[in-house]
Amino acid sequence: MTKTVKSRIVQVGNSQGIRLPKAMLELSGIKENIEIEVRDNQIVITAATKPRVGWNDAFAQMASDGDELEPLEVKNSWDETEWNW
Repeated sequence: MTKTVKSRIVQVGNSQGIRLPKAMLELSGIKENIEIEVRDNQIVITAATKPRVGWNDAFAQMASDGDELEPLEVKNSWDETEWNW
C-alpha cells in the first residue's frame, strides 16, 4: 500500500524537521530509533538496526570455515605491576 502525504519543513529550535502522521508510522512499523540517509536526492528513513545483529550467524559461518578468533593479547605496565588495594 502506497500513501503520499504533503507536508512542509518546520523550524525546530536551530534545526528543521518534518512531522510524520501517526498512521504512516504505524504502517511503516517503525517504533523508536531510526536511521536517516540521503540516497539519490531523497531522504530515506528506516528503522535503526540493532547492534550486533547477525553476529551469531557470522561466527557460526567462521567456525564452519575453520576460522578461529585468537584472543588479542595487550601488554602494558599494569600487567607487570602489583596493585595495592
